[in-house]
Amino acid sequence: MDQETLGSVVLLAIVTLISVIQNAFFASKLEHESKHCNGKGIQRPGSSAFERVYTANQNCGHTYPTFLAVLWCAGLLCSQAPAAFAGLMYLFVRQKYFVGYLGERTQSTPGYLFGKRIILFLFFMSVAGILNYYLIYFFGSDFEIHIKTITSAISPLLLIP
Repeated sequence: MDQETLGSVVLLAIVTLISVIQNAFFASKLEHESKHCNGKGIQRPGSSAFERVYTANQNCGHTYPTFLAVLWCAGLLCSQAPAAFAGLMYLFVRQKYFVGYLGERTQSTPGYLFGKRIILFLFFMSVAGILNYYLIYFFGSDFEIHIKTITSAISPLLLIP
């Protein structure tokens, strides 16, 4: 793989690896809670602490493929740096959601809503990249610089709760 190609995906790969580490943390938390409640391995013993950890882990796992798809599409088709920033923000929010879910379930709501907004931003970045590709293909008009400028300017707004 040449340096230019590698340079265009390295930030996305870093975010992906961090998300894998986070998934491992969630799984270890689930395993720990399962052994703590029952002592026999992963089973669904029915304790409220285990149920909260299990449900939070399942909810995070269900959104993970969507996150990876829009992260990589946005980074490759639109702009790597804003997509990587949004990806890191999503991982932070997902951690906040997971930890919030372990307490009161209402504590996880801000993390959930914030995560939805980040996924939507990455989705729109992906759509903008696809539209730009077809504008180049059919009309010869390239708006890549404008799209990168807009996404770079909008991505810090993701920090506003």
